[in-house]
Amino acid sequence: MSKEYQMRAAINQKLIEMGERERLKELLRAKLVECGWKDQLKAHCKDVIREKGLEHVTVEDLVTEVTPKGRALVPDSVKKELLQRIRAFLVQHAAL
Repeated sequence: MSKEYQMRAAINQKLIEMGERERLKELLRAKLVECGWKDQLKAHCKDVIREKGLEHVTVEDLVTEVTPKGRALVPDSVKKELLQRIRAFLVQHAAL
C-alpha cells in the first residue's frame, strides 16, 4: 500500500469521524446549484437522451457520457473553496 494511499485514507477517515465530510458535501451541493452547474448538467443529460433516443440509453451509458462534462463544468472557484476548507480542516486537526 503506497504512502499516498495511506495518507488519503487517513484524511478521509478523519473527515468522516469529525463530520466534516458531510459538511463539505452539503457545501458542494449548494455551490453547484448556486452556480447553475446542476441545470447545465441536466440539460446535457436531456441532450444525450434526445440524441441517442430514450430506448437506446441506459443509466450506465448516461453516466459514462455525462461524467467528464460534469467534472469539467465545476467552476474553479468552487474547487478552490473546497480545497481551502479541506486544508483549513487539516491544519486545525493536524495534532489529532
